[in-house]
Amino acid sequence: MAPMTWNTLSMTSPWESITRTFSKKKSEIGVNYCMQTLISATEFIWDLFQQSTPEDRKSVHNITLTIEDMKGEAYTNTSNNEIHVSAGYILSYPAADVEGQRNEMNGMIYHQSTHVWQWDGNGKAPRGLVEGIAYYLRMKSRFIPSQWAQPGVGDRWDQGYDVTARFLEYLESLRNGFLTELNKKMRLGYSDDYFVQLQGKSVGQLWTEYKLRYAKR
Repeated sequence: MAPMTWNTLSMTSPWESITRTFSKKKSEIGVNYCMQTLISATEFIWDLFQQSTPEDRKSVHNITLTIEDMKGEAYTNTSNNEIHVSAGYILSYPAADVEGQRNEMNGMIYHQSTHVWQWDGNGKAPRGLVEGIAYYLRMKSRFIPSQWAQPGVGDRWDQGYDVTARFLEYLESLRNGFLTELNKKMRLGYSDDYFVQLQGKSVGQLWTEYKLRYAKR
């Protein structure tokens, strides 16, 4: 297998703005910082998914991180493993909130890196579950903002993002290693029955019990 490589690219103007912002606080986020964060995120994901060998993982030889002027916050093109982050979104944090900016940059890299490595049932898994898993990985990395949904919030188990991440956190508390096993099952396909196989109950029943648990608090 070819060696793993990481590329960090950027458009000059926004990258210089970010560098200047952090240099003032001696907390520069530049190419080296993002490169190291990308590597750390990848190793963290491999560990949580228990993907200790190349055979356990997707055949990914290169990941590119681009900081650019764009709408939205961030996205990952999984066809070529390119992560795109909005420079404007990072700079929307107050200049004085250095830790907030670093936390959000780190969190987005962990989140988007998860999309590179996670299995999605060959495109058959609910999008909300795929995003929920990525948010769960970010939550486990502890790079999360204070405004995230609290446990028990949400209308559907596959609502996605922080809502589904909190539900997955609950399921992990019921069975240690649940998410790792779920990701492994999603390597070749997807079925709601995976929840029955791993938890002994349908995902609908698990969601109902989850909501009831936190409704009592």
